[in-house]
Amino acid sequence: MTGLARPRRRLAAADVVDVFVYVVVLNLAIEYVPSVISETFTVSLLTAVLLKVVLEVVVGIKSRLRGRLRAASTVGGKAIAVAMLWVLLVGSKFVVLEVVDLVFGDRVSLGGFVPVTLLILALLLARAGVRRLVDAPSVGSSTTRE
Repeated sequence: MTGLARPRRRLAAADVVDVFVYVVVLNLAIEYVPSVISETFTVSLLTAVLLKVVLEVVVGIKSRLRGRLRAASTVGGKAIAVAMLWVLLVGSKFVVLEVVDLVFGDRVSLGGFVPVTLLILALLLARAGVRRLVDAPSVGSSTTRE
């Protein structure tokens, strides 16, 4: 090792906003879905951070698999890529449930497969909506996007 420190990745503003969105959505789920439980707000905040990390990994893998699907030139290659995407989309819900259980134990419950699937869908849709809202040019703005 050369002794040089690797540059640290700075936290992007979008990542912080994502966590705030996840906290809001998660706490709404805790309030309105009986099977989604968190002992405290602090635990729900930490759960939102954990969900952000896990979902970023899943979205990154999904992007790579979509690239493999586009790059596949044979029917077999496309079928394998589609199957891998399906396994990822279904399996990631179980991964989320297990990771949350390992980290928080009985302090957090995200329900089962269906509630966590709906929660993740709500998280991703809310994140996309807020990002679109934040990135939208303001009315009367003198700058244009190209």
